[in-house]
Amino acid sequence: MKKKINISKTSSQRLITYGMVIAAWIILEIFLHTGLMSSHLEGLLVPMAYYAIVAVGLNLCVGILGELSLGHAGFMCVGAFSSALFSLLTVGKIPDGLRFILALFVGVLFSALVGFLVGIPVLRLNGDYLAIVTLAFGEIIKNIINALYLGVDSKGVHVSFESLMALNMEPEGTVLINGAMGVTGTPHDANFTIAVILLLFALVIVQNFIDSKDGRAVMSIRDNRIAAESIGIPVTSYKMLAFTISAAVAGMAGVVFSHNIATLQSTSQYFGYNVSIMILVYVVLGGIGSIRGSVIAASVLYLLPELLRGLNKYRMLIYSVVLIAVMIVNWAPGVIEKRTEFFDRIRKGIKNGAA
Repeated sequence: MKKKINISKTSSQRLITYGMVIAAWIILEIFLHTGLMSSHLEGLLVPMAYYAIVAVGLNLCVGILGELSLGHAGFMCVGAFSSALFSLLTVGKIPDGLRFILALFVGVLFSALVGFLVGIPVLRLNGDYLAIVTLAFGEIIKNIINALYLGVDSKGVHVSFESLMALNMEPEGTVLINGAMGVTGTPHDANFTIAVILLLFALVIVQNFIDSKDGRAVMSIRDNRIAAESIGIPVTSYKMLAFTISAAVAGMAGVVFSHNIATLQSTSQYFGYNVSIMILVYVVLGGIGSIRGSVIAASVLYLLPELLRGLNKYRMLIYSVVLIAVMIVNWAPGVIEKRTEFFDRIRKGIKNGAA
């Protein structure tokens, strides 16, 4: 007699999400190897994957924790530059595969550490302090790295905010960060397959956290902080845990980004305020609290403007219509009340940040 295998609803939803990502990867790989995909579209696959990773991390903060962050591009920047510097310093000293794994660990670790430090002063408070602080953090870290000159030689590490000549390095020294020119020579260790593997890894981490005891505690804090405190849940500790994991996932995306680009620069195009808003749009349109929705929204909305490029001046009009349609469909009955407060917080956070 065959034994019936019972799979819980939560597990089945997870498997569906993993299956969708794997199926999409297989289909796109077939297009790649059969020459059915243009070189331009091929170059968009890795960015699509790492933006999906960031969206998953941000949804943990926004949808599960219930805190608005406007600086996840900053955590991505920390992961990108810390991992790139590690790879530059260890090229030829560590085998390629192991070097990338260690660089990934370094990028995630530094992003988590920075997320923890950013969260210490603000997660003890209520309101939109986190949105304001993360907005400021994203701009500060971008501008600091953009003005930083960093090099290393036999005498040690040299740092300057003036010019490359001010480093006073030996002729055989190595320039790591060249101000606005950024970092060059980072090994091209990331590809579409690696990006998809890391996306699956991020999904496993986030979804298992959500379904764990800690995840349920975080959601109880989101739903009613006072009730959570009254039953003895350490609110600040759980908020710090969720926010740190969210920052670490964003750092993971930064590692993929830095190892897939020829020159890594700390510019607004890659790590600015608008990038954080774009990732937040992916989260909102995919469904606040829906991890699968974040992946789908990030993938579709990132590729859509490029797929419509042949329509010339009408492509952005069509893109806008699609965004409006998604918002209308997404605002199902019973969800409007929950999201009204969230959008009020977004407007307030942006207003306070601009002030």
